[in-house]
Amino acid sequence: MPLPDLLLHLLNFMAPAAFVSGVMVALSRLGRKRQIPLTGPWPQLALNFAICLSVLLVGLWFFGRDGKMATYAALVVLSASCQWVMVRGWRSGSIKN
Repeated sequence: MPLPDLLLHLLNFMAPAAFVSGVMVALSRLGRKRQIPLTGPWPQLALNFAICLSVLLVGLWFFGRDGKMATYAALVVLSASCQWVMVRGWRSGSIKN
């Protein structure tokens, strides 16, 4: 396989991870009232992308092919769980001064 085709396949494999991680960070910033996150948006994006990419790799290994809906469901659940932890979702949202 020529190098441009290989790079195109890799970028298409990583595209769902990039999209889901970006959406998770953006939606958590919109839905947050006054909670103070553990990190800024760029570390959140990087950690979400790493988790999403690892889920895609595990799905590729487990199923033998990519693009399975079970892999995408796990991708969304684990990314949302990671984002919930990073924005301290267990808190009520009110900060006492």
